[in-house]
Amino acid sequence: MTAGPRAQRRRRSTAPRRAATLVLCAAGFLVSAFVAGFIGFALSLERAEPVLTVQADGVVVLTGGSDRIQEAAELLARGQARRLLITGVNKSTRGAEIAKLLPVSRQLFDCCIDLGYEALDTAGNAAETRAWAMARGIDGSLIVVTSNYHMPRALVELSAALPGVELYPFPVISPHLRVDDWLEDVSVARLVAAEYVKYLLALARTRVARSSTAEDYGGAGASAVADRRERDARTPAR
Repeated sequence: MTAGPRAQRRRRSTAPRRAATLVLCAAGFLVSAFVAGFIGFALSLERAEPVLTVQADGVVVLTGGSDRIQEAAELLARGQARRLLITGVNKSTRGAEIAKLLPVSRQLFDCCIDLGYEALDTAGNAAETRAWAMARGIDGSLIVVTSNYHMPRALVELSAALPGVELYPFPVISPHLRVDDWLEDVSVARLVAAEYVKYLLALARTRVARSSTAEDYGGAGASAVADRRERDARTPAR
């Protein structure tokens, strides 16, 4: 039995409401997930600098504050790594200026500290670190020095760029910015929220890139197998 005109009109009128309800539910879920993720991100940020005793092949410090470079240089001076990369150095800053600020001898600076001038952002830091690690034969372990709020994104980028290298985070705590204050201080909350969004974008981008690379590799491998089978079929048995 076919539905009457009244029933058909009722279905047509309820369809937009159902679609709107689904959209609102999906939007509410996404907002809730974002807020929950942001709270988890804010609470996960280190509140105190770690006591790092590992022995690594190298140290990389991402520029953005003098405290970061000082801490990285001290790790090198204590013999916890054999080389240090300062990545993202301003092109107008010369090595002699940086050497004066660091708690290391000029001999150690000249011998074991490299300056990277090409990186403009965190992804660039990771690419610059990868090139440096390959050039210096650093393929085992690396200490990563950056601010506590920046560390999650730095680790995402560096893990993608150096998949075979073990990373040891050394988050630097700035005396001028307390992440504990993110609930009371609007400026801190804004900074942490912006960093959380950048972290999510970096996570998504690196995962997509990794998936694309795996698919390309898989496709190339399958093609190579097919070519080999075709050659074997054409080759007469002996």
